[in-house]
Amino acid sequence: MIRTTAVPRPVRVGTALLGVAGIVTLAGCSGGTTDAAAPAPAASSAPSTSAAAGGSSSAGTYTDGTYEATGQYATPESVETVDVTLTLAGDTVTDVIVTGDPQAAESRRYQGEFIGGIKDEVVGKKLDEISVSKVAGSSLTSGGFMKAVDAIKSQAQA
Repeated sequence: MIRTTAVPRPVRVGTALLGVAGIVTLAGCSGGTTDAAAPAPAASSAPSTSAAAGGSSSAGTYTDGTYEATGQYATPESVETVDVTLTLAGDTVTDVIVTGDPQAAESRRYQGEFIGGIKDEVVGKKLDEISVSKVAGSSLTSGGFMKAVDAIKSQAQA
């Protein structure tokens, strides 16, 4: 083997260990799970159940009407919220409105993309079938949305 520059073995080993430590550190930054030290995202609900036809219940599990809830999610920069309004008829989502109040510029971008694509993902589906993990490139906003959907399911129980 021909070496053009001889680097002492301790330097090579130290550099390799530093590289492994860097990879382990960066792996901890991935957005796959919620960090236990992060503020606990919660869903708060503001019932606005203006049920259709005087609160009539459909033949399904949920009462027809319009429901609102707020879901929170943590980003590396802040804790963000999204307000979700779902309209249900026969356990099926007939309309969805999502509004956000982004605290960071990157959150503004991702919430905007999420809001632009969420109708295609949920309108026409049964409430219990809704499960979004990434919409239009936004995965963290989806977490807040799903927390709000869980709160709406509790509100709409027949």
